[in-house]
Amino acid sequence: MTNKYFDLIDQTFYFPQEGFDIDHEYLVFNGVPLIHLIRKYGTPMKITYLPKIGSQIKRARNLFNRAMKSLGYNGEYYYCYCTKSCHFSYVLNEVVRHDVQLETSSAFDIDLIRRLHKKGKIEKDIIIICNGFKPDNYLEKIVALINDGFTNVIPVLDNMAEIEYYDKHVKETCSLGIRVATEEEPNFEFYTSRLGIRNADVLKFYQEKVAPNPKFHSGCSTFFVDTGIRDSVYYWGELKKVIKLYCEVKRNSPELSAINIGGGMPIRNSLGFEFDYKYMIKEIVNLILSECEEVGVREPDIFTEFGKYTVGESGATIFSVLAQKQQNDAEVWYMVDNSLMTCLPDAWGIGERFILLPVNKWNKDYRRVNIGGLSCDNSDYYNSEVHESQVYLPSIDPNEEEPLYLGFFHTGAYQDALSGYGGIKHCLIPSPKHVLIYKDAQGNIVDELYQEEQSADDMLKILGY
Repeated sequence: MTNKYFDLIDQTFYFPQEGFDIDHEYLVFNGVPLIHLIRKYGTPMKITYLPKIGSQIKRARNLFNRAMKSLGYNGEYYYCYCTKSCHFSYVLNEVVRHDVQLETSSAFDIDLIRRLHKKGKIEKDIIIICNGFKPDNYLEKIVALINDGFTNVIPVLDNMAEIEYYDKHVKETCSLGIRVATEEEPNFEFYTSRLGIRNADVLKFYQEKVAPNPKFHSGCSTFFVDTGIRDSVYYWGELKKVIKLYCEVKRNSPELSAINIGGGMPIRNSLGFEFDYKYMIKEIVNLILSECEEVGVREPDIFTEFGKYTVGESGATIFSVLAQKQQNDAEVWYMVDNSLMTCLPDAWGIGERFILLPVNKWNKDYRRVNIGGLSCDNSDYYNSEVHESQVYLPSIDPNEEEPLYLGFFHTGAYQDALSGYGGIKHCLIPSPKHVLIYKDAQGNIVDELYQEEQSADDMLKILGY
């Protein structure tokens, strides 16, 4: 029986696999030898591999377009990126290169849109879907965008009173969308989503407030299932209800032309991740088409708002193991050189699991371990995988000069925003350095330091010292 870490992975999963390989006992991520980056920049380190963003967009777009073509679907497909999953300029610059539309969530998002336009990254005809409950400053900025000639801004009504602001302040005309409130899963803390207009009110509201008003064009009906796109009775049931509502409104208002199925496309969070993207996308398209054909209305254009799917798999966070602690007969702790709570807040806050792999020592024996962060908080740990409630990693030899390096992969969505990038951190543990990886005009891989590790002066300045 073999006891090397490589054998454990090789026997448990198909390996190597897309995005991960081994070269001379060191892990390679999307063709990038991670040990070279570690030796150049040190740890802790965040990595963003920008080419992955474009490949994700192309894959989803191709799958939707192929499904539509094979089923004889006559509507168009529009890929929207929801900026909240990662607002950084390097992400948006990469995203808009691939002819996508954008989705906003707050007032400052509109300022981001204006910056992109000012820099020549987007044109005024880009589709901008404005979601969320909208305070006055958000409403003001949306209307200013419309009145300044952005021709495809679609405010999505989150409540029925919201329409009054657009009626009063939009100078000419605009498109409107309606978010339909979905029922949450039975085990959720409340029954209906706080976002959107309840299903029973949509048709009457549309007939009385939207359709008769010449200022408004019918944009799209929108829904989003918080648990994501899954092959489950719950997901198909919620999707079917929104399609039926679309058909009902469409028969009364022929100009309604689109349905927005939101986001929630899953990403790989384990080497054993299994999700049939082709099947799911084809089934979504087929369900929309079948329901429309059944009642004799034209099938809608389909919008998606993929954020985590777009950017999640581009990210990685690399740590060094500083020491090994044997706390009792059964538990061994690997202490890493930053806080897991602040670098990977989803792991702490909602129990999110990421792909965890060592960068080196793949030919060493392995053992069960707990991973501990640097903070003094009892919750600063990581000790389970998606496929099992424990973590196995290579054993550490204290006599070896090279430490064990650990990588958490597919961390590119939400983690920076939730942890407060460049802000105050728990126990004043600094944000790691951040390295961007991209391809130059000749197709060569280039790495670039985007941000140094946060300094004491940076943090103390925020604190007023």
